Amino acid sequence: MRLARPLVLLVILSAAVRPLSADDVPGHSRHGSAFDTGLRQRPWRMEGIGHTHFPITTKVPEVQVWFDQGNTLLHSFWFEEAERSFRWCLKLDPDCAMAYWGLARCGLNWFTRGPVDTPETRRYLDFLKEAVRRKESVTPRERMYVEAWATAFTGDGKERMKTLSKLLEPIVLQHPADVEAKALYALFSIGLGNSIGNELVLRQVFEKEPDHPGAHHYRIHTWDRASPAEALRSCEQYGLVAPQSGHANHMPGHIYSKIGMWHEAAFSMDRATRVELKYMNERLALPFESWNYSHNRNYLCHIQEQLGMPSASLEGARDLLAAPRDPEKNKDGSDGDYDQGITALVRALLRFERWDEVLKPGAIPWRDGDADKGRRAFAETIAYVGQGRLVDARDRLEALKAGAPTGGVAEMRALAAEGLVRAAEGDLLEATRLITAASAIEKRGREVSDFVNDPPDDPWTMDRLLGEVLLRHGDHSLALLAFERALKTLPSDAFALAGRARAAFALGDREKAKRSAGRLLHVWSNAEPGLRWRAEVDALGLDATAIAETPAPERSYRPDALKSVGPIDWEPYAAPALDGLDADGVRVRLEDFRGRNVLLVFFLSDECAHCVEQLVALNGRAAEWNAENTVMLAMNGAPPERNKGSQKLGGLAIRLLSDPGHENARRFASYDDFEELELHSTIVIDSRGRVQWKRTGGDPFTDVDFLLRTIKKVNAAAGARS
Repeated sequence: MRLARPLVLLVILSAAVRPLSADDVPGHSRHGSAFDTGLRQRPWRMEGIGHTHFPITTKVPEVQVWFDQGNTLLHSFWFEEAERSFRWCLKLDPDCAMAYWGLARCGLNWFTRGPVDTPETRRYLDFLKEAVRRKESVTPRERMYVEAWATAFTGDGKERMKTLSKLLEPIVLQHPADVEAKALYALFSIGLGNSIGNELVLRQVFEKEPDHPGAHHYRIHTWDRASPAEALRSCEQYGLVAPQSGHANHMPGHIYSKIGMWHEAAFSMDRATRVELKYMNERLALPFESWNYSHNRNYLCHIQEQLGMPSASLEGARDLLAAPRDPEKNKDGSDGDYDQGITALVRALLRFERWDEVLKPGAIPWRDGDADKGRRAFAETIAYVGQGRLVDARDRLEALKAGAPTGGVAEMRALAAEGLVRAAEGDLLEATRLITAASAIEKRGREVSDFVNDPPDDPWTMDRLLGEVLLRHGDHSLALLAFERALKTLPSDAFALAGRARAAFALGDREKAKRSAGRLLHVWSNAEPGLRWRAEVDALGLDATAIAETPAPERSYRPDALKSVGPIDWEPYAAPALDGLDADGVRVRLEDFRGRNVLLVFFLSDECAHCVEQLVALNGRAAEWNAENTVMLAMNGAPPERNKGSQKLGGLAIRLLSDPGHENARRFASYDDFEELELHSTIVIDSRGRVQWKRTGGDPFTDVDFLLRTIKKVNAAAGARS
């Protein structure tokens, strides 16, 4: 997985917790900003996530159960749900030091690189300080954990993982029965140059707990970049141990794709995507609220491309592009759903040589940012070469080169594109030089983990591209070498196998050609018909049969193989029941508005100045909402007569609804179970009663222009369906 800090959803604490700082703003936590954002509903006993036990000091026995759940979730990097469980520990035992330590770990973890005194991580430092403040109340063993984190998460963090690894060593040595210490030691030792040592430590964990989800997870990461096949045992087990954890299903796919087990990789990523979507629908979450969703789907798109399934891959890319956007959580450049959707779409169109679609206006929803400008120039240069329009290709190439800084992916793409142009112009020598230089950049990037390969952004390795150019121009010996290098980088790459079969056949090596063709038949056993690479190999008349040259047996994947697990495409979930009384005491339900969009706002009261400001701002655009077939509803806990008599809200076009028992707020996750507090929510519900977008938190959402744009997109999508 990418070492970018995941997007973490946050939770709220109970009223019993000692405040970190006072905050009396309506809708905000009474305990300060560290507790003031994110998921604010109580946890539930989660099945299918595996099990771990981390004994802690607590006055309330039930706390241990919730702490173990949070700890188990952290082992699968499920940070937002782990935080919810640790918050409930504090609801039950407000001075539990280890619950604060657990909360700190939700944001101060393996992903935390560089300085931590930032707006995103400062709240976790606050949690850690509270754990340190209470460290004398716990056992010496627990205190060592708290002090390890307090030491490691200070300063610039350049040696943070090494520091944590070093500070976990004495816990492992002094407490040999503590499997959690060994698992965490293995996690924070990943990438420090001792994979075999890590493996031996993890084997000690497995001796006591063969199904430890963290140990299986960390074995996969330990060998991911070192020797991926060594992780196969844990790849087979991790998803079985924690079948309802999306990441537990996802991570084996990293290994399978690196060793060329493309069918098994597809099973992993497909199941991970479905498990994530099922969870999101059940817990009323949207794609931008799940950090792993877009990564899962983009990776699955790449794997489906490798299996010769362009339609399935393109469906996934467009699904990512259709997912709702948020002005903060998946804005442009955040590596969110839309960014990964663009990546997947362009990669598939180029990989399968859909030149017309690349160049068709509107087929790719390009944006104005620098990243899209560079990617667009690259894609269009390649497409024009594919169409033989070399003047246009030269024009786009100049734009690409002008915006490509020296070094890194941008220069690699510029060199590759120019190489293709030169080859099309007949200058094979210069084309070979340019693409070879691009290959060298790619190789260096992979060696220092600076090259995106999980999944790749680009449609081919540079060596495979070089092989295609050389093969097309009749240099079969060098083409064969290029394809073989490509297969070392990306084992069982069907496109490179097809190229190697053709090059070997042209050189008279029928046996190598036949074996390459057989391997292609295995990888593309369920591929779509009509792909040119398969047709060109079939035309050689090799009479090949499918050969599975994989480190372990694998199942045969089809896109509908896991339909029973859950949905593969994101769909807006059905809105919960809405049932309240308006200001005149008339019963109002959501189904009363079927056929119209609903903008639903949960607000605190007319005494909340921010609430009034939001409602007045929405009301000021009443004509626009009406023009978009949208009715506005605003619900709070006041009785109907108070809403009717409100001077501040009188005269609004927004229909005020009463929810005195907060039952509706609870159904819409707009109520804080930790502090028993009403929350601000703004929810967009389409004409079929499905939630298309929402925002819940301590402050009302006031970007009315964004909401109107969202409604317009909803209506446009509905129009396209009809």
